[in-house]
Amino acid sequence: MKRRVSMMLLGAFVFMALGNLQADEMDMWGMYEKYFKKCKYVDLTHAFHPTQPVWPGFGHARFEATKAGADLGDYASIGDVYTYKDHGFVATSYWIPTDQYGTQLDPPSHWDEYGATISDLPATYCIRPLVVINIADKVAENPGYHLGVDDIKAWEKEYGKIPQGSVVMVRSDWYKGWLTNEKFNSKPFPGVGLEAIKFLQNERKILFHGHEALDTDTTPNLEGEYWLMHNHFCQAEGVANLDKVPEKGALIAIGFAKPLGGTGGYARYVAICPPDWKYGVSIDEAPGAPLPKQPYPLMRDENGVMKPTKP
Repeated sequence: MKRRVSMMLLGAFVFMALGNLQADEMDMWGMYEKYFKKCKYVDLTHAFHPTQPVWPGFGHARFEATKAGADLGDYASIGDVYTYKDHGFVATSYWIPTDQYGTQLDPPSHWDEYGATISDLPATYCIRPLVVINIADKVAENPGYHLGVDDIKAWEKEYGKIPQGSVVMVRSDWYKGWLTNEKFNSKPFPGVGLEAIKFLQNERKILFHGHEALDTDTTPNLEGEYWLMHNHFCQAEGVANLDKVPEKGALIAIGFAKPLGGTGGYARYVAICPPDWKYGVSIDEAPGAPLPKQPYPLMRDENGVMKPTKP
């Protein structure tokens, strides 16, 4: 009972705010101070890097120290690597072979020549209700298990109808092998069945669904992704930490890079959970300014990634 009450608190906060505040008080700053500062925030995003899982047809990224691209006199010559010692700053050049890399948001243009690109997505994508459907136990028994309509209806039997316009994330716990499972992107892996996708989009009219693997399903022609993209829906891939958010009652903040005409988006997903949720941090706990100092100087590892490195 306590867990279910916790899951509903965030929605109750918003309801109370709208019900109790007078019209002249109903501003978003007031909402932030009274409610959102108290919430728990959980990152659902992998930090992308050169050795992470990726579809073999794309290849891996490279991180390199940025070099001067012009002659700047005594300050720097073309080809000089910018350093803290000589220039007062550093920068990194990211050679990323695809916009389908890491935690991502796929727009329809990924598969459809008439589809919306990532820069076409409206600003209304920024925050939505979050639904988490847990199939982790079934995946533990069968790594190739795919979400079905019965799983969705079982969730609704316990929690109620999925809200229109929400984001539905499918928890499989597959993300836990991101750094350790050499076969992370090899079959079998968990997915989302086509009938489940159609049910969520056509019957429940969600914004999009997301999953932890880097493909929607394991069918030979990726039928789920084909259907989504050609029917002008988006999807999230490579999502993490779904075991650390409630199945009902949270919100999701959605951010992504916006290359003009982009066919994919490097995404940042953050779950906004009730204040008494056991995972995540509040704004009081992690205000973000000033940020903590590194324990050792930052140096590049063998892959070009900046890491605190003991001298």
